[in-house]
Amino acid sequence: MSVVITEAAMRRDEDGNYVGRTVFTLEGHAVRYEITFFSKKGKEWDYSLSFADKSGSEEQFLELDARLEEDDELFDQLLDAALDAEDSGLH
Repeated sequence: MSVVITEAAMRRDEDGNYVGRTVFTLEGHAVRYEITFFSKKGKEWDYSLSFADKSGSEEQFLELDARLEEDDELFDQLLDAALDAEDSGLH
């Protein structure tokens, strides 16, 4: 399944916590998704998945959310895009 990342950003808040986001599309899905990331030290990450623009298929959304729990490669690809954006200053 092909992933196309359209936006990515990462910053540190006033307490030094990492706060980031990646907007992306998945092959076969009609809408864009946004995953937001949070970590206190940059090692263990919490995330939240949402539709980026308009709502789409709830079934596809739930399948993607379950996949993110299982597929470390996909999760890391999305997280790395946000981390790379912090390093490069891109948004």
